[in-house]
Amino acid sequence: MTNAPSSFSKITLAVDPPLARITLANPPLNIIDLLMMDELSQAMAELEARADVVAVVFAGSGKCFSAGVEIAAHTPDKVHMALEKLHRAILAIVRSQKVTIARVHGACLGGGAELALVCDLVFTARDASWGFPEIKLACYPPVAMVALPALVGQKRALELILTGRQISGDEALAIGLATGAARAEELDTLVSDAIERLRPLSPAALAHAKKAFYAWDALHFDKGLARAEKIYLEELAKTADCEEGIRAFLEKREPVWKGK
Repeated sequence: MTNAPSSFSKITLAVDPPLARITLANPPLNIIDLLMMDELSQAMAELEARADVVAVVFAGSGKCFSAGVEIAAHTPDKVHMALEKLHRAILAIVRSQKVTIARVHGACLGGGAELALVCDLVFTARDASWGFPEIKLACYPPVAMVALPALVGQKRALELILTGRQISGDEALAIGLATGAARAEELDTLVSDAIERLRPLSPAALAHAKKAFYAWDALHFDKGLARAEKIYLEELAKTADCEEGIRAFLEKREPVWKGK
């Protein structure tokens, strides 16, 4: 496998045509901070320009995929920039002409779960832990608000978002959040099998098939994400509870809700 020319500090990018691998590398939990968001966007831009890359695998280094976005990035002075940078990276994945594949093990939470769920194919360890815990901080996950119902249905999506309940990889597969599940030690085989099925196919056909498949969803996703982001920034982020939730987490104490 040959390294891509760019140098990153929070991800690694390796290219072995027709495959590229982006690995989240911010130990111990691969928290997605502002720099990682920028690096994800840059890596996707570089790969999009390469005709020899057909598929991109996203994985996490160490013991998990990603425990989510850095909580400190949710403070009032940073949240606007954080959402803009995260959503730029997410949209780069959503709009990519490459086949995107998530390889999930360990914790896959919040923004990490959002990154994984927008990939075309998702392979998860059976004992992985999926979830959208933002509501426990008096926040919500804008990407999941729009994308999750299309995958698992409105009622299941609402239950996961409104309770913050975590689910296993097995349940993620059962509800349609994942393409396949296996024991952690067998996960690479699932990913490799998918890549081998893609390898002999036309890159142009794959790209156009993706474009046609997401043609309607893309309109919904773009408008829905913009709306979810607007409500988050202009309404939710200005509530006392949202500020309290973030502050309580950073201060390692239980939040005291005011309901406003």
